[in-house]
Amino acid sequence: MTSATLDVAADLLALLQNTTTELRADPQLEALTLAVSADLPVLLWGEPGIGKTAALTQLADALALPLTTVIASVHEPSDFSGLPVVGDDPATQGVPMAPPDWAVRLVQAGRGLLFLDELSTAPPAVQAALLRVVLERRVGALRLPPGVRIVAAANPRSSAADGWELSPPLANRFVHLQWTHDHDVVVRGLGGTWPTAPLPRLDPGRLGDAVTFARRAVCGLLAVRPALVHQLPKSEARRGGAWPSPRSWDMALRLIAFATAADTSREVLSTLVRGAVGDGPGLELLASLDRMDLPDPEVLLADPAAAVLPERGDLRQTVLDGVVAAVRKRPEQDRWDAAWSLLVLALETGAPDLVVVPAATLAALRRDDWEVPAAIERLAGAVSVSRRADRAAAGARA
Repeated sequence: MTSATLDVAADLLALLQNTTTELRADPQLEALTLAVSADLPVLLWGEPGIGKTAALTQLADALALPLTTVIASVHEPSDFSGLPVVGDDPATQGVPMAPPDWAVRLVQAGRGLLFLDELSTAPPAVQAALLRVVLERRVGALRLPPGVRIVAAANPRSSAADGWELSPPLANRFVHLQWTHDHDVVVRGLGGTWPTAPLPRLDPGRLGDAVTFARRAVCGLLAVRPALVHQLPKSEARRGGAWPSPRSWDMALRLIAFATAADTSREVLSTLVRGAVGDGPGLELLASLDRMDLPDPEVLLADPAAAVLPERGDLRQTVLDGVVAAVRKRPEQDRWDAAWSLLVLALETGAPDLVVVPAATLAALRRDDWEVPAAIERLAGAVSVSRRADRAAAGARA
């Protein structure tokens, strides 16, 4: 092949690389950015060729961090724990552990993004050596500076060459994010337009409230669900993913604070929380976050005319149940009447079936000397229709 032919080939390659970008929201990248900002190790799970490395390159460019890639599976344990270097007098000076060159470069730079690729193909001995790197940020005798962030990538065992399950101690040190591709993004990118995602921004004015909210959320859940504090999965595969422990709950708390300060979407918050403590405990935490934002039943009873009920049916049901429970706890004529006004509001602004059970329970709380409010007549029709519908459905099932 002549030099002229190679020059023409270079021109063609340059044309293929000549692409443009467009702003496009990317919940995956937003979740990754927040976790990296929170200084938590992140593990991206995805099939080969899905774009994990490209996402890390884009993130490093956006954060202006030098990217250092280390293929974990081709290194020895000593490459992470350090090689012993015998000095003049090891009996008095000890034997220091010399770090690898990539760790020295990171320390000299003072900041950077350390990308540990192919983590699931690293043998158990290498995974054990990585424990100190991921948690303590130590490589041999060196401590990585605070400006260094750690992100790893792994393929599922089914698609990894000679893959291993992650050890539970190593898996529990990561925020696990499932990485997938977007069909439209790939098609537009191959057509010459790749997306660039705006990075989340933390609001300086919300930092204190974000920390308070995160602590109240996590502590409130664990106070009533102590069994969730630590649950080591029984299967080996699940132990290699996200599961709840005091360490991962601390990560979840930090992620909630960062997501709150950035005013991120529910989708991103759900991805982060479930990536820290697992799907089951994560969904329970998200449900408790919903309940934290519900109006206080006592506030609603004090001024039912100004009440605003949640639009979501499950949250509205919870609020109405709380109102009835508050009246049961302190039964008084004016509180009972106010509860009926709230049930009428719920009937007028939402599904009628949501008021059936609260109305029946509230009616049973009436004292003999309490007058029946006119609001009950407005509810009687809805309750009657709902009960007839229930009886008809039960008959059809029978």
